[in-house]
Amino acid sequence: MIRLIGVGKRYPGGTVAVHDLDLDVPRGKIVTLVGPSGCGKSTTLKMINRLIEPTSGRIELDGQDVTTMSPVLLRRRIGYVIQQIGLFPHQTIRGNVATVPRLLRWPRARVRARVDELLEEVGLDPSTYGDRYPHELSGGQRQRVGVARALAADPDVLLMDEPFGAVDPIVRARLQDQFLAIQASLAKTVVLVTHDIEEAVRLGDKVAVFEPGGRLAQFDTPARVLGAPADDFVAEFVGADRGLRRLAVTPIEVVDLDLPPVVGVDDRLADARASMAGQHAKWAVVLDEQENLRGWVAADAAGDGRVRDRAERMNAWVGKDASLKDALATMLQWDAGWVAVLDGEAFIGVLTPTTLHEALRRSIGADDEGVLPSDVTIATSGPLH
Repeated sequence: MIRLIGVGKRYPGGTVAVHDLDLDVPRGKIVTLVGPSGCGKSTTLKMINRLIEPTSGRIELDGQDVTTMSPVLLRRRIGYVIQQIGLFPHQTIRGNVATVPRLLRWPRARVRARVDELLEEVGLDPSTYGDRYPHELSGGQRQRVGVARALAADPDVLLMDEPFGAVDPIVRARLQDQFLAIQASLAKTVVLVTHDIEEAVRLGDKVAVFEPGGRLAQFDTPARVLGAPADDFVAEFVGADRGLRRLAVTPIEVVDLDLPPVVGVDDRLADARASMAGQHAKWAVVLDEQENLRGWVAADAAGDGRVRDRAERMNAWVGKDASLKDALATMLQWDAGWVAVLDGEAFIGVLTPTTLHEALRRSIGADDEGVLPSDVTIATSGPLH
């Protein structure tokens, strides 16, 4: 959707802000630009919508050279969100969001319907917030209005310059979650600038790491940027705890799961004990007739009744859409050696420290990368201790 070919920006006096940049932004994906201050991230963003003109190279938007387009018309095709938000203080929230549709001369009824739709999308009730003014909203609420305004004319491309940097960490995390939810439904092509590597890898489908001098040090998936840094600069920038960060950006895959012994909730205890003994197992997962998780039972559970009589609650579980970080946190929270993975209530397998390690290695396609940090110890002998 966006292609930068040999793009550079040199200022009078010889200062190079961006050096010979090649970058492809896939359609419908989020690309995050991250790096230290003064490395050319924001300059790159502003060259895409011609707020800053490049001194060399070519920038294409959907195959068309942006320098052949009217800058005004180009910017109306691109949503733009900045850290300072830039809402018009004399206009209501509804008026702010309606800015570009009005410039495009949309019919009044269409504008109002679009504004209300977007305020709902960003979690602001239009009947409550539509007629308020920016100073009557919190910082997080104003930032959401900024996102709504950028999306108002339904642009294919969204440029975001430190969009969540001016709010506290708790609000920031909520805004990030909300933005990802919106992106999941709208699938815009997004270029987002941040100085925060955690934000970059959390939001980006791909991450571009810039180094001083406006050079691109690495452009890859979050897992590979964290797991296989291109050079010493990238390794230092992403930090020594990058192994833990990789857990947060690596999803659980079915191939990562083990299948432990399974018994039915209505099985006889004697049969369950025999099944576990045959597999040299100390415990088994307990399922009902619908394959839903109903707990676990120990191999030494005494009695002649049914499994349900001795089944224990399985607290260590996560949903199939969880990350490896969620799984590890659950293991540690419950002091568990295995964590069950569920699709709704249906059991699909368990994740162990060994398979978690293998999943990390698989995420970057490496044979010897992705070891767990040496200061993390996980129990491995059973479901609970």
